[in-house]
Amino acid sequence: MNRALIRFLVSLWLCCCCWLVSIGEAQAQGGEYMKYKDPKQPVAVRVKDLLDRMTLEEKIGQMVQIDRSVANAEVMKNSFIGSVLSGGGSEPLPKATAQDWVNMINEFQRGSLASRLGIPMMYGIDAVHGHNNVYNATIFPHNVGLGCTRQVEILIVDPDLAQKIGAATALEVRATGIPYVFAPCIAVCRDPRWGRCYESYSEDPKIVEQMTEIIPGLQGSLPANAKKGFPYVGGKTKVAACAKHFVGDGGTTKGVNENNTVIDWHGLLSLHMPAYSDSIIKGVSTVMVSYSSWNGVKMHANRDLVTGFLKNTLKFKGFVISDWQGIDKITSPPDSNYTYSVQASIQAGVDMVMVPYKFDEFIQDLNLLVKNNVIPMDRIDDAVARILLVKFTMGLFENPLADFSLVDQLGSQGHRDLAREAVRKSLVLLKNGKNGSAPLLPLSKNVPKILVAGTHADNLGYQCGGWTIKWQGFSGNMDTSGTTILSAIKSAVDPSTEVVFRENPDSEFVKSNNFDYAIVAVGELPYAETAGDSTTLTMTDPGPNIINNVCGNVKCVVIIVSGRPIVIEPYVSSIDALVAAWLPGTEGQGVTDALFGDYGFSGKLARTWFKSVDQLPMNVGDPHYDPLFPFGFGLTTESVKDLVARSTSSVASVRACIFTILVTLIISLYLIGEAQFIGAY
Repeated sequence: MNRALIRFLVSLWLCCCCWLVSIGEAQAQGGEYMKYKDPKQPVAVRVKDLLDRMTLEEKIGQMVQIDRSVANAEVMKNSFIGSVLSGGGSEPLPKATAQDWVNMINEFQRGSLASRLGIPMMYGIDAVHGHNNVYNATIFPHNVGLGCTRQVEILIVDPDLAQKIGAATALEVRATGIPYVFAPCIAVCRDPRWGRCYESYSEDPKIVEQMTEIIPGLQGSLPANAKKGFPYVGGKTKVAACAKHFVGDGGTTKGVNENNTVIDWHGLLSLHMPAYSDSIIKGVSTVMVSYSSWNGVKMHANRDLVTGFLKNTLKFKGFVISDWQGIDKITSPPDSNYTYSVQASIQAGVDMVMVPYKFDEFIQDLNLLVKNNVIPMDRIDDAVARILLVKFTMGLFENPLADFSLVDQLGSQGHRDLAREAVRKSLVLLKNGKNGSAPLLPLSKNVPKILVAGTHADNLGYQCGGWTIKWQGFSGNMDTSGTTILSAIKSAVDPSTEVVFRENPDSEFVKSNNFDYAIVAVGELPYAETAGDSTTLTMTDPGPNIINNVCGNVKCVVIIVSGRPIVIEPYVSSIDALVAAWLPGTEGQGVTDALFGDYGFSGKLARTWFKSVDQLPMNVGDPHYDPLFPFGFGLTTESVKDLVARSTSSVASVRACIFTILVTLIISLYLIGEAQFIGAY
């Protein structure tokens, strides 16, 4: 036997001894080597090892998501709960700090870690335009505005901006100890009467597809060797994302929330499905099912689409989650046969159920359905394996508890600057100048006196819209921190300019004050989901009266603060300049950046602006297309700096031209004189 072989055998023997010693030490300490706890093991091996150790009760617990209001350490431990969430407005205490959130979540997590197998729970929250449930967070523009952020040179949306917003949102969410967000919404809103239209980037599926670039921002960019369809979360500064709401939620009849989307298979694939395919390619971790139906079949019970298409055809390997009490609404009326709802949803392919309150009933029903062989065990195993895959991918087993290391990211100045950029890029200039007059914008900062008016000029809650602090949003300036449009105007103008604010001035007041111009901010009140469904799409009173009183007596720019196009045709002729600001969020300076010409207007409509609600639904390409402002419309302006530079350049060019002409003339005259002189001889 040669020496090399002897050395190899000795080394192998020593390795085996070390391995046996380590196993012996683990057993002596009352434990055993568990592959699922070993981060060096492949994720698939860890998932299988853990799944094989789990009882039915532990598996079903992983499929449950409950609201924080019914969670505590004992519930987490004894019911093996897989996930907790904050519904809209559900917070540890009013104006909770990042530390308050971390402490609450860690308390729940310690309960989970104390269970038999120590499987960590994952905490989820709606972060649909920034970390919108949390006091002092940066609130970005809602998606309806972000869809308008075109790159002027190539007329596409700004995917880099979307990715940056995703990354900033992830940091702020992680600052509060949360690793999972129910975002982005990739609905294609085909009717602005829908109360969730502001959650949609566009009526155009191409724009919605492009804006899935927010997913790499939230989760991190996929590594080069990533497998298609598998979830990916790139570390402790990133979060698991959720593409929602699968599928067709933006196409319901007459825009009625949670209603029926009537469309053929080709239409569903071409309009509502592309963004899901793109999200899966980008490694999205979870997909949320829609309340709505497709051709009469509830999506929460649609096995052909959830399992057949999403999981089998698109090869989605993450987990599918229900919406809030989504399975209850499978029956009509809701919750009339809960056992059937549990059966239908799990068989359809829903893996985790946002219960969110009556978890004991859900656990009991699903337990009985499995034990009575109504739902096969392999369906439960598939669901739990998907959930565990996401948890392992997120690094939850290695880092289950949050800390305070990122708390300074919440509402940071860098994120507010990014939101300000997003606001100015999302603004769409619809009109600039009346009856052939010179453009009103950009406004001068240095004038004696200006009027600021309107219901939305000094109201941070109205400016942010629904899904901000509370589910339905809020009114006033006290519920979070930010800059209103009025405050931004006061900061932007010259100190010598007098800024007069009257929310609803009468005509005499406007006439008698000799204002140089007026800025009017009007629009919609905050709303969310069904509460936002509207058949009239009118601005809130006294908006029309304010426009008439102000714009009839002084040059005015009207800023529409709304979650969708609203009725404005009757007032357009009296307005000098008109701006669609959508729901800009907390950073009102983004509005004034463009109004006063620090930056130019560049936004383009990602939604058709109708003349009358009688035209709806009306989308680009429709035979009856006759809009007030068409899809893709948006006037552009130059910044004051660029205007000055161009003017200076023009003057220099004129001077150079004049100089050239004079020199040419002198030379010509000289040559003519020379010729005459020679001719004389």
